[in-house]
Amino acid sequence: MDSRPNENAHHELYEAGMQIRRKVMGDEYVDNQLKKGVSEFMKPMQEGLEPKQRSLINIALLANQGKAEELAGHVRGAIGNGATEIEIRETLLQAAVYCGIPTGMASFRVAEEALKKLESE
Repeated sequence: MDSRPNENAHHELYEAGMQIRRKVMGDEYVDNQLKKGVSEFMKPMQEGLEPKQRSLINIALLANQGKAEELAGHVRGAIGNGATEIEIRETLLQAAVYCGIPTGMASFRVAEEALKKLESE
């Protein structure tokens, strides 16, 4: 499988984000931050995550907070960002371990309803 299309899309998103970052924070600040983030560990902090990973993290965080409406919206968004139902389910399973089973069950119900609604559209 050729990963170049994903790499190209990621690069375009990075460049667009960098333009906004420079406009908001200024070149000197951004350049200084980039110099600080040169290690392999820090590099992703400067580049950011791909939309699918962001979506899955948002799902876990919103499940933890019990934000049902926002969770439903981010489940739909995660599908649009390339996440699969299995990845969403696994994210919710992991969140349930740390958030507690009642919160996990509620999150599963919200996600399942959002997925059913998306499927019927």
